[in-house]
Amino acid sequence: MRIGELAAEAGTTTRTLRYYESRGLLSARRDGNGHRTYDEDDLAQVRQIRMLQDFGFGLEETRPFVECLRAGHAEGDSCPASQLVYRRKLDELDAMIEQLRVVREKVSRQLVRAERARDGLAAEALVPGGPEPVCELGGRG
Repeated sequence: MRIGELAAEAGTTTRTLRYYESRGLLSARRDGNGHRTYDEDDLAQVRQIRMLQDFGFGLEETRPFVECLRAGHAEGDSCPASQLVYRRKLDELDAMIEQLRVVREKVSRQLVRAERARDGLAAEALVPGGPEPVCELGGRG
């Protein structure tokens, strides 16, 4: 298949395919007219790259998966180098999840503090002569 056909089959652009080629992740053969030609193995490699990128993998992180496919394996993640990339990505994701958990806890504490402050102002407003609460979003409370 030609580059346009490969791009359509893989759901990408010819520009992206040429970029993969420049990075050594895709190898094009040339026909008698000098046009790039690809086969089903190339399609599998591009699909592997795109799937991993959809998962948040960087382009260089896809290299072991492509090399595994090029080595003749049916799946790009059946090689030890690919599995090592999975492990690193899981560690990275776990660290991000922990950071988000910490931020979530801080936001939650801030919300509780803000609600208590609001409730305190509302209680003061009930006292004769107490301040009337004002909210910048909703006017007078």
